[in-house]
Amino acid sequence: MSRLRPHYSILYTNANLRCAHEFILDVRGFKETAGVEAIDIAKRLQDYGFHAPTMSWPVANTLMIEPTESESKEELDRFIDALISIRKEIADVEKGSKPKDQNVLKMAPHTQKDLLIGEWNRPYTREEAAYPLQWLKEKKFWPSVTRLDDGKLILQLVMIYTNNLQHTET
Repeated sequence: MSRLRPHYSILYTNANLRCAHEFILDVRGFKETAGVEAIDIAKRLQDYGFHAPTMSWPVANTLMIEPTESESKEELDRFIDALISIRKEIADVEKGSKPKDQNVLKMAPHTQKDLLIGEWNRPYTREEAAYPLQWLKEKKFWPSVTRLDDGKLILQLVMIYTNNLQHTET
């Protein structure tokens, strides 16, 4: 947690800047400065080979990090390195060197199909998408599904559920 403090705000720490077995990264400010939300960071973590942490609970647009005892120090350090690298990607958007709408965070995760098949018309390189940190060239876990439109997906699920419910009531 102490390595993340220079890069992220951490909520609900005590007077000694410590917390319980979990901690909450406050990423709410990035929405205004870079157009980046918790979901964008969560999706980008998949490009680094990590499952997304809990999002927006107990505070909206935050990430709750809860390391497990089964993770090695090496793995926890890689996770921290990924979050620091993502913060640098956010800073590039904040500085204006990367666009707010089509950047590695907004387009994440990047599947093998995204990277290998067809033309690449994004304002960042395939290598920036797939290998943001050097160790990923040797230890890469590929996301199997690219970004979905979450709002549209939820609407479709509600419509399917409503139609099925109406069908079973008749």
